[in-house]
Amino acid sequence: MTQPLIEHRRRFAGFDTRLLELEGDGPPIVLFHGYADSADTWRTLLHRLARAERRAIAVDLPGFGTCAPLRQGRILPQLERFGAAAVAYAAEDGDEVVAAGNSLGGCLSLLLGQRPELPLAGIVPIAPAGFDLARWIGMVERDPILRTLLAIPTPLPEAVVREAVGRVYRVLAFARPGDIDARVVRAFTAHHRDRATVRRYLDTARRLLPELADPYDLERVECPVLLVWGTRDRMVSAGGAETLRSALPDTEVVLLDGHGHCPQIEAADEVSDLLLGFPRALPRAA
Repeated sequence: MTQPLIEHRRRFAGFDTRLLELEGDGPPIVLFHGYADSADTWRTLLHRLARAERRAIAVDLPGFGTCAPLRQGRILPQLERFGAAAVAYAAEDGDEVVAAGNSLGGCLSLLLGQRPELPLAGIVPIAPAGFDLARWIGMVERDPILRTLLAIPTPLPEAVVREAVGRVYRVLAFARPGDIDARVVRAFTAHHRDRATVRRYLDTARRLLPELADPYDLERVECPVLLVWGTRDRMVSAGGAETLRSALPDTEVVLLDGHGHCPQIEAADEVSDLLLGFPRALPRAA
């Protein structure tokens, strides 16, 4: 039996947001998306988890998708409070939770792993931000298509904005842009309908830059860790895997050969299998 995907709204840490939720069994999986993305990035993977009848939720993070805007002040603490509330929601039946995230969401999963009071069975950071100089922000800002889009002085139709954003998304996020289903791109650009939104996301990126320079206190992570990274990630260097493994020697590292920054889309079968098999009987980090 394939579980139906339910879309509804909840309030976490004072932020009204959207959930994509599956009923099912096993440790609940909470999925956090990356910068400028939304819960929709997990739809392909959620379809596979539904066939396995696994309980899971994906959420729009504050400031992105359909979630309420970020507040003034530092961003990562806001995301951490929100993520902790989402984990508590998933754990309402007394289950321990697997927190997984891509890019900025991967950074959030690691930050949550540093909180021993949370009911975590383990964390799965996927190409997490915070292990290099956040070069992805510079790549986005320097992209010629995006620069042209923002420089044109006249108003632009929504279709033009979404087409330009979709082309940038394909090139930067994936190892094989031509293989990505058009529905995936449409779902991403549905949250980039005008230039004001694009500018707001760029402003958010600039606010994040100093916070991502050194966001972790990894010796505080005590739950099992499964690190997943695409070997052809253009936005966040897979070299960060060695940094994490040095700090947490018991980390299980899986490098997905030939995939880019969003393996939850490019390699949904592999990532869903990894999530369904985690946590194994891994030794807990010292």
